[in-house]
Amino acid sequence: MELDLAEDLPDLLTLERVDRDLFRGRNANYGPRQTLYGGQVAAQCLLAAAATVEPDRLPHSLHGYFLRAGRSDVPVILEVDRDRDGRSFSARHVVAVQEGEVIFSMITSFHAEGEGGHFDDAPRRTTPEPEDTPKAGWTPLLQVREVTPTDFLKGVFTDCVWVRSAASLGADPLMQRAGLTYLSDLGTGFGQQHRSLIGRGGPSIDHSLWFHEDIRADDWVLVDLRPVKARSARGTYHGSLRNRQGVLGATLYQEQLLLPGSMSDADAAPVTGKVATVGREPGDFAAARRAQREHPAGR
Repeated sequence: MELDLAEDLPDLLTLERVDRDLFRGRNANYGPRQTLYGGQVAAQCLLAAAATVEPDRLPHSLHGYFLRAGRSDVPVILEVDRDRDGRSFSARHVVAVQEGEVIFSMITSFHAEGEGGHFDDAPRRTTPEPEDTPKAGWTPLLQVREVTPTDFLKGVFTDCVWVRSAASLGADPLMQRAGLTYLSDLGTGFGQQHRSLIGRGGPSIDHSLWFHEDIRADDWVLVDLRPVKARSARGTYHGSLRNRQGVLGATLYQEQLLLPGSMSDADAAPVTGKVATVGREPGDFAAARRAQREHPAGR
């Protein structure tokens, strides 16, 4: 079956409603990458849930688990369960399905925005402006400027990046929050750590995101990630998404698998062979290397 691929991020975030609580998403062209980018599936799940909620309620948090590798050549079906609608909060459970199997499971909560105090003590680093940062990555959906470098063959991945949608996402704050969700899976908090200490980065296990203020995903967003703890082949890191004025739009926590050895060990294997993979890594190592060079997600 030939897929109708999305040409930009607004297209990717536009779902087809199949039934009352059933939706179909489109995939994007990620070049030789054989597996879906996790931020795509999370953002589409968020939008499917939002389509079943009153429009005055915006998502304030989401918590998702990556359960299987998503395929880039198969459409994603999104099934929504309406867990609860209260006076000011709504809760939804969404699963992303391919060929009858769940690849991603998310719970998300929506809240009617109200007045309240402001406080921001999340860590932040001093960075050059995006215009003064080298261009990096390749994708028709995003413009990317890496503050810290990616070198896939050395096992080094960015943990701080300026990024924005290459196309306008419009004025709808829901679409902007879905765009932030898409951006929030870029890079890794362990990308600049020495491989001999923690192993090489593997696929994401779970992902949590909290929305705080409305910032635009189609203007420059600084995704700043910091390692927290690594143990038992798992690593946890947290991060912030800020606009260029420093406004904190969202915070995240993510856990990823840390595979034994270093990327140089894997690179010594013949490219015709298969690399042992879990989750979202391509199985063919040569394709994996090409995909890593061409996508700013870094894994």
